[in-house]
Amino acid sequence: MRKVILYIACSLDGFIAKEGDDLSFLDAVAKEGEDYGYAEFVDSVDTVIMGRRTYEWVMSQVEEFPYAGKETYIITRELRESIGKVHFYSDDIETLIDRLKRREGRNLFIVGGAQVVKMVLDAGLMDEMIISIVPVLLGDGIPLFSKGIPASNLKLVSTRNFESGLVQFHYMFTR
Repeated sequence: MRKVILYIACSLDGFIAKEGDDLSFLDAVAKEGEDYGYAEFVDSVDTVIMGRRTYEWVMSQVEEFPYAGKETYIITRELRESIGKVHFYSDDIETLIDRLKRREGRNLFIVGGAQVVKMVLDAGLMDEMIISIVPVLLGDGIPLFSKGIPASNLKLVSTRNFESGLVQFHYMFTR
């Protein structure tokens, strides 16, 4: 069965962005030729799920949607027409993920943001998390995990250390 996997980076103090959706803290570990396993991970998925704010931020940074070849669901409150394989989804995320997991295919990639992460955790649908810790303290911003997420037990699958100081943790949910 397909897995639902969060692949995300955050600061050491747990923020995925500074205020204003500022991701400049990621520059601290930017290194030519090093993608921290991202390309390999993206090749392992065929479906992408992200929040509207994350989608709009991505689109403000690039000319072409980076996941254009993958089925993508943008979680939003407002209905919009699909753009190719990009679908704007405003119904229950649990229904969407349940339907997607029943299909044949590769894994599902939860990109973010924090509200989508919380919805997936609240529904008990997250199977794995790959979290890259960037060696910076932001002090404030958008936290990866919102207050009130359900308590969960995790099993550490692997840890990777990189020359830049980034440390990547791969966890599996135990149920």
